[in-house]
Amino acid sequence: MIKYKMKIFIFLFSMNFLILGICNISAQKKSELSKGIEGTTAFDQTDPLEIETDSNLNFDDAVTGLNIPHNILENLELVEVYYYGFDEKLHKGQLVVHREVADDIIKIFDFIKESKFPLNKVIPMSAYDWSDEKSMKDNNTSDFNYRFISGTRVTSKHAYGLAIDINPLLNPYIKNEQSIPAGSTYDTTKAGTISSGSQLVREFKDRGWKWGGDWKNLKDYQHFEKKLK
Repeated sequence: MIKYKMKIFIFLFSMNFLILGICNISAQKKSELSKGIEGTTAFDQTDPLEIETDSNLNFDDAVTGLNIPHNILENLELVEVYYYGFDEKLHKGQLVVHREVADDIIKIFDFIKESKFPLNKVIPMSAYDWSDEKSMKDNNTSDFNYRFISGTRVTSKHAYGLAIDINPLLNPYIKNEQSIPAGSTYDTTKAGTISSGSQLVREFKDRGWKWGGDWKNLKDYQHFEKKLK
């Protein structure tokens, strides 16, 4: 009888040890799987559901509705950029730029995103029927627009995709004390405003761009442009 009880005890003890081992292995596997999922979702990638898409055009849509000379059109490129909005959310926008400055723009927007310099929106001008006034009033950051410099018959750098205007309502064009667009104000204490001390100005200048805030006869605080060699 004693031997029989001893066999039962040894059997139950062995089964308990086996069950505990299986549970430990299962827990370890679960932990490893959890770490793998966490590493991919939380750290390696940005969840696309967390990005606000402000523009998702293809190239043809981004240049439609305007008679653009072929020699200009063939040098244009549509780039996607990421930035934080005034809503503190990560946004995806688009810019049409000259292909020679596409890398500059992407790297500058890397700085804009990392520094969380806020932008209102970044949408190609075709969405505004190529109206600079409409785009500026909407505080839209834009690049390519085949047009003349305001009030002249001189082709703008924007017409080649070699100029960008950033947050126009906060960084207006000012001449003879008139601020454009209407209703715009220049107050360097406001987020999204560009001043001579802004690191954003340095990021552009380090890549060979000029800033309209440095001009003598007028100030175009929103405007950066680059001359190709």
